[in-house]
Amino acid sequence: MKIVKVETFLVPPRWLFLRVETDDGIVGWGEPIVEGRAESVAAAVTTLAERLGGADPTAIEDHWQVLAKGGFYRGGPVLSSALAGIDQALWDIKGKALGVPVHELLGGPVRRRARVYRWVGGNRAADLADDGVRAVEAGFDAVKCNPTGQLRHIEGPAAVREIVDRLTVLRESVGPAVDIAVDFHGRFSTAMARRVLPLLEPLMPMFVEEPVLPEFSRDLARVTAATSIPIATGERLYSRWDFRDVLPTGIAVAQPDLSHAGGISEVRRIAAMAEAYDVALAPHCPLGPIALAASLQIAFAVPNFLIQEQSLDIHQSHGNQLLDHLVDPAVFRFADGHVERPTGPGLGIEIDETAVRRAARTGHRWRNSVWRHVDGSFAEW
Repeated sequence: MKIVKVETFLVPPRWLFLRVETDDGIVGWGEPIVEGRAESVAAAVTTLAERLGGADPTAIEDHWQVLAKGGFYRGGPVLSSALAGIDQALWDIKGKALGVPVHELLGGPVRRRARVYRWVGGNRAADLADDGVRAVEAGFDAVKCNPTGQLRHIEGPAAVREIVDRLTVLRESVGPAVDIAVDFHGRFSTAMARRVLPLLEPLMPMFVEEPVLPEFSRDLARVTAATSIPIATGERLYSRWDFRDVLPTGIAVAQPDLSHAGGISEVRRIAAMAEAYDVALAPHCPLGPIALAASLQIAFAVPNFLIQEQSLDIHQSHGNQLLDHLVDPAVFRFADGHVERPTGPGLGIEIDETAVRRAARTGHRWRNSVWRHVDGSFAEW
């Protein structure tokens, strides 16, 4: 079996799909993407694919080593994401060739079903609470939200109080049996994290995600020491070497992204490293169906998995687009806040290639917002 073709597709709303075809007709799919930099990642895939023509797709680890390190310059979000999508596709091919799910090739399943959470949002506290109630009514017992807009390096009492009040209203609306995860998107300075997090402790969040920017990961020990709330981070860390310095800081949850951090191969290694530090794994995934399918293969193979992010109805803006490109959407049926173990070969999904090619004719040029403070200076989004 040899690789004969590699293609990428810009798929709305903000995704990049990868198709790898072999000479015996097996096709593997991956999702290499840096949100807002899809064109750059597609170009990187094209460059890396030069080494794959005519190669055996089942030699996954050798391909990973060569693609990650063979260009002398290595790492970073674009190259690591290009590699991630290729890695996903190669695992998909190998699983399909052997007729088994990828998690069977990673040692077999360690659980019957995996817990998932849904994003909730709203411009007002009441809207956030209403969305939380809708999530619970849909069967989810865990939700995640971002309760802030732009923040200054050090905010005063009014802004701090607004954060606490919004989360209090959400907690009161969903009740104590529902877990709430909070994503601060790196908008806090270390000082603000130390100020705000202790005030949230009575609400008992499941975790607080990325309270500070990844550039300040070395300061996470000061953040974790200031609060009893479990701290999560990792969506902007791209390798086991990035996590090596973060895991000893006292974080509770590692959040590598299967489309950014080197794919299934690397995230499996990151999960094993995290386990040695008593850190749980909650893969980051506000992306498309291929990224979610790859994430779930890890979720069913690693013992320290906690919960899985997914983008169905994210902020009520994308509808059911997570399911639009699947032949059988039932593989992502969420019930009682969980998804059942996928049993199909490879990544466990069948992509509707006609729908993908049709969507790619429209494509996208998605970019994140650029925020500014009232004085005109740049603000974290």
